[in-house]
Amino acid sequence: MAQILIAGGSGLIGRHVTDKLLSLGHKVIHLSRNPKSNTKVPTYKWDIKKEYVDPAALEGTDYLINLAGTGIADKRWTASRKEDIINSRVHGNLLFKKLITEKKLILKKFISGGAIGYYGDRGSEVLTEDSTAGTSGFLAKSCIAWEDSVNEVKETGVPTALLRIGIVLSTEGGALEKMLGPAKLGLGSYFGNGAQIYSWVHIDDISEIIIWLVENDQAVGTYNATAPNPVSNKQFVQEMMDVKGGLGIVAPVPSFVLSLMLGEMKAVVMTGSNVIPKKLLDEGYQFKYEDLKSSLSDLI
Repeated sequence: MAQILIAGGSGLIGRHVTDKLLSLGHKVIHLSRNPKSNTKVPTYKWDIKKEYVDPAALEGTDYLINLAGTGIADKRWTASRKEDIINSRVHGNLLFKKLITEKKLILKKFISGGAIGYYGDRGSEVLTEDSTAGTSGFLAKSCIAWEDSVNEVKETGVPTALLRIGIVLSTEGGALEKMLGPAKLGLGSYFGNGAQIYSWVHIDDISEIIIWLVENDQAVGTYNATAPNPVSNKQFVQEMMDVKGGLGIVAPVPSFVLSLMLGEMKAVVMTGSNVIPKKLLDEGYQFKYEDLKSSLSDLI
């Protein structure tokens, strides 16, 4: 069994991946800006700004999974917030590159999170891993910088895998949890005209994909971590309301209202990208949840 170091292990995906890895017998350790002694797994301090990682976290580590980063949709996008969103992702990867170059970190594989925001707002265009990056908007800009830092790690010669992660479906955090709040009161809200394509992935599948990358030495490169069947925002909300059951109405939130509420951050809900996990499917990963209805039925 392997020793696996996770940065961002206390986040939504990190918690699920940790549980699954532990159940398989792997040793898991976490990095945290504020480590506590009562955590489920050993947790060590790191500080990106000071370029510090507790050396004890590096000893014997076989795989490093970097899921760390300031939340995209937690606060409005001020100039300083946008800078922090990018720096928290880029500088973490550059720190790991430094440790690898200095031979303080010897890895079998480096696995990094990324996001489908890389593609920008592309309407219904079918997007695979070979599709070009978006050319405008903060989401695309930040994801391109994020991926550039992963490529810096790749240049060290360590086998590297990058996941462009879609909307993660879970009732323990993320978009679905927020949407279920008003849905429980009978209101399902889609955004604008609801035509924007949402590329999603069940929390169990994104966790299993990461484990699949750990267990398959040949699995390297860039992967779209989304289910094979994206849907429109309006269809997503309608399916959610149907699965929830009971009385309810589905109504739009106009774009101008989103602008007042969220400012530039409305791009998080208004950006559409029809992303297909071609590389995962070609290499044999089998999704547990391929369609939205089965995913929502499991979660709700």
